[in-house]
Amino acid sequence: MSNTNSPGSDPEFTGSSSGSAAQGESGDTAWQEYLTGGEHGAGVSGTGVSGADVSGGSVSGASASGDVEPEIPGTPRRVIGTPPPAVARTMLPASGHDGPQPPARELPAGPEDPVHAKRAERVVAACFLLSMLAGFGFLVAYSLIGVGTIEKVHHSNLALGLCLSLMMLLLAVGATIWVRHLMPNVELTEQRHPLASDRQDREAFKETFTEGAEASQFVKRPLVRRSLIAATVPLAIAPLFLLRDLGPLPGTSLDYTVWRKGLRLLIYGTNRPITPAEFSSPGSIISVVPEGYQDDFDALAKAAVVIIKFRPGQLQFTSENHAVPNKVVQNWTVDNIVAYSKICTHVGCPAALYEQTTHYILCPCHQSTFLATEGARVIFGPATRPLPQLPMGVDAQGYLIATGDFQEPVGPSFWERS
Repeated sequence: MSNTNSPGSDPEFTGSSSGSAAQGESGDTAWQEYLTGGEHGAGVSGTGVSGADVSGGSVSGASASGDVEPEIPGTPRRVIGTPPPAVARTMLPASGHDGPQPPARELPAGPEDPVHAKRAERVVAACFLLSMLAGFGFLVAYSLIGVGTIEKVHHSNLALGLCLSLMMLLLAVGATIWVRHLMPNVELTEQRHPLASDRQDREAFKETFTEGAEASQFVKRPLVRRSLIAATVPLAIAPLFLLRDLGPLPGTSLDYTVWRKGLRLLIYGTNRPITPAEFSSPGSIISVVPEGYQDDFDALAKAAVVIIKFRPGQLQFTSENHAVPNKVVQNWTVDNIVAYSKICTHVGCPAALYEQTTHYILCPCHQSTFLATEGARVIFGPATRPLPQLPMGVDAQGYLIATGDFQEPVGPSFWERS
């Protein structure tokens, strides 16, 4: 039986039985020679197959009688299960295709029109720098423009509002131009994912963040970056100026007011002194301020006073020369006229509403109510202390004057603990 191969085809395993395949050299030697291409010569030396053996398109691998020709040592043979030579020589990837290819970028690295982007960069930087100047203007206006008068308050509010508005507006304009003209216009869709991120997601985020930072031009364009940082400097410094108003600590300044012996009581608004005869209608109430301090709002924040006229017998007097709970100090009154602090002892609102029939002094902020005929004691509301009474008398010209300061702190209760 003959074994026939087409010319140029792979030589098959020779022989008719596994026993004959086991003869000759080992498979390792044949495999090495096979890889080196030793079988592709014009003829294989020492084999039973040669160019002279080919006749009529067939190769005689055995005699017609079925006798198997003995194998010649060193004959290269193809081991069963190995790839053909064409595949064996392409087991490694071709040059330039080793490993997985990196994924395509989601965001472009830069703008499409560099010239237009350069102009936009200058505009953005100008907006940020002007914003910085406006921010410093806010700090300067806050520091230098006082608020001692209504006119100064108006000027301060105008300067602060304009500077702050301009600073925020320029920041917004610069950021908008940055986004519209420097960053790429790309629509991204993100799928929903579990809240917990695995390592691959974190790596992807890192890559996306790096691409986004590059596409935003924040790193590549130092002029925009530095001008943005400069524009935010006033915002970083502003808390230092604002926190300045929390100090210094008041110390003992809340324990006393500007009232002292001899200061006349001036009618608030007209700033003229008043005599007991001019304030003779029972049930009347009027606000008064200390002479010489009618325009000092810091002083009036503690020294504002109301005086109330009562009928004889309505007041609950004490003969003591100091404050007594639920009593009016008689020596501190003039012709049944009593002077009480106008500053509510709850949170410091002006307590100047008065009911003639009940003799209640009302605070409009939180409805604290004080009974004026009994030393302005608290009868309702969140206040915890009575309104302090101001010692009062008359001078040689007959005008109402203070005979001293309040003998207890005025205003909110926590001022007592200063």
